[in-house]
Amino acid sequence: METHLGNFEEVILLITGILGEEAYAFKIADEVEIQTGRTTSIGAVHSTLNRLENKGFLTSQFGKPTVERGGRRKRIYTITAYGRRILAASRDFKLSLWKQYPDIIIDSLIYGRLSIKGI
Repeated sequence: METHLGNFEEVILLITGILGEEAYAFKIADEVEIQTGRTTSIGAVHSTLNRLENKGFLTSQFGKPTVERGGRRKRIYTITAYGRRILAASRDFKLSLWKQYPDIIIDSLIYGRLSIKGI
């Protein structure tokens, strides 16, 4: 099984988890812009979602048809248990690197606050 997770893939996977039952491509793209302050094309989001699904990190299923979408159904994405394990491993790896970084003290892992010596 694939275990590599690129930076954009990680962002998409995290946002999918944040959105829960509202995790469909257009909503994910909007949330990427909100969270990162950068725009992304819907094509980039679709290709990343497909790649994550092929790697086994996500599953998808169609929701119910809606009037707003002219009777079309949204494809809703859900993180798999494997995807959650990959996210946790990525987080743990990055935290272990941050702990080794000179002049950085991690004040609170719960709140993600960092203090930099000399600043």
